[in-house]
Amino acid sequence: MTAAFANGGMQHFGWGVDRHMQADTYDAINLQTRATGNWGKTPPKFPEWPRPHDKPKTAPTAAPKKRVSVADLHARISRR
Repeated sequence: MTAAFANGGMQHFGWGVDRHMQADTYDAINLQTRATGNWGKTPPKFPEWPRPHDKPKTAPTAAPKKRVSVADLHARISRR
């Protein structure tokens, strides 16, 4: 469970090195099949191995930051 949290959360639980290698091998075989196949006009799109995804980080709904000039920074520092 500690490794799952280190990798990004509970959605990574059970995903060790062996599963990551299996997913990468599956995708590599599909890519090679697509690249070397004798297709008509366009090769078919093979699905990728489903992997755990990180939860999207929500940005705080604060006001956008105001741009600060060098003169403003100098004024802040010289006040001290």
